[in-house]
Amino acid sequence: MDALFARLNGYAPFALAALRIMSGLLFLAHGTQKLLNFPPRSGPAPDLASLSGAAGLLELVGGVLIVLGLFTRPVAFVLAGEMAFAYFIAHAPRNFFPALNGGDAAILFCFVFLYLCTAGPGALSLDARRGRI
Repeated sequence: MDALFARLNGYAPFALAALRIMSGLLFLAHGTQKLLNFPPRSGPAPDLASLSGAAGLLELVGGVLIVLGLFTRPVAFVLAGEMAFAYFIAHAPRNFFPALNGGDAAILFCFVFLYLCTAGPGALSLDARRGRI
């Protein structure tokens, strides 16, 4: 079993990259929905000066940067803070339980971004290409 785990450890940078890329794409989808109406949503687009507009901008730009693995650590730190803020402002007042208040994704994004902030971008990133891991 130790030999299997040792072999799997060699794939860790690629697993981290997959986590980063997929999390970034899912996060980006929230920004495109808020700001570009894709996928289509009901209701008008938020004003960029509003909290929802600022969140959409962070999700759009931050999602792209996370997918590319560019400035991963500082961007992930900012996005983790955004998700913590979003949870306590928008979700927690609805109900104590995340499954009932719709905040489970915000919590998960927060901790994934905290992990990326400490672990770095993994393989296949522009940060790695720039020698900035």
